[in-house]
Amino acid sequence: MIRPAPPRKPRDATIAMINVIFLMLIFFLIAGTVAPPLDPDLELVDTAGLEGREPPDALVLHRDGSLSFRGVSTTPESYMSGDVAGPVRIVPDRAVSGPRLIEVTGELRRLGAPAVILVTERALK
Repeated sequence: MIRPAPPRKPRDATIAMINVIFLMLIFFLIAGTVAPPLDPDLELVDTAGLEGREPPDALVLHRDGSLSFRGVSTTPESYMSGDVAGPVRIVPDRAVSGPRLIEVTGELRRLGAPAVILVTERALK
């Protein structure tokens, strides 16, 4: 009497899928570059010793939450009552609270600022 063969379990395709993904990863690492490299003869400008200043047309939001424009204390209402053309720029202190920054930007928008731009520091690392 011949016994039927026991049913085979289906093969797991996980290993084949891992191999394909690994090969794709190697292909994209070799074939693609995120950014072209800088010219080796290029020397970047060193700005570490420069004194930072706010742009002359920007509001300054101090760490205590007060606003100033060109060195004079102001409020969003008095600033917007002047001749404001274009977007409003704000230079926030690093230690100013987030809710205060959101409050000031929202108030400027409600008073008619077409856009509010935060001026921040950006460094090339």
